[in-house]
Amino acid sequence: MGLPDYSLEAALGDIRVAGVDEVGRGPLAGPVVAAAVVLDPGRIPDGLNDSKKLSAARRGALSETLMAVAEVGVGEASVEEIDAHNILRASHLAMMRAIAALPQAPDHVLVDGNLVPRDFPWPATAVVRGDTVSQSIAAASIVAKIRRDRLMRDLAQHYPGYGWETNMGYPSKSHRSALIHLGVTPHHRRSFRPVHNILYQD
Repeated sequence: MGLPDYSLEAALGDIRVAGVDEVGRGPLAGPVVAAAVVLDPGRIPDGLNDSKKLSAARRGALSETLMAVAEVGVGEASVEEIDAHNILRASHLAMMRAIAALPQAPDHVLVDGNLVPRDFPWPATAVVRGDTVSQSIAAASIVAKIRRDRLMRDLAQHYPGYGWETNMGYPSKSHRSALIHLGVTPHHRRSFRPVHNILYQD
């Protein structure tokens, strides 16, 4: 499969199209972070792709470029919101906050996934595996990944031992071991089974 292109955006006509994606559904710790990006068709950076398919250095370079040539909004949903609602609803909250943070409201939104968030106030289309087909969604995935990784590295300085600077809060073997030996922090998602089981052991 080739790189994402701009065909989905172009097919919508001469309007402002935002791509939105989130990062951080699977971790045991930290918020879920979303980004929304409106690309300038005449200034699309080369090499946009699903953030997971890019090296850290390439993601960082592309994120810097995007901040200079595109409209970008970022939003997040907290651990408390993840636990109060669920990770899907929290992801949608982060997406809506990211779009609301854009300098100007988009005319249409391309949402990564198979579901447009309920109560979505913008015309929108869900795009399955959107970060592999839409340049706008791929751009959003890059910005969101960079922002969340930076946040988790910062948290790792305050909560050493969990390996967040490398595992970004995902349930690696070392992270699970640290949970058992060091305990649960305020940044852990208590509704997620590995954390819940430690908190509520018989």
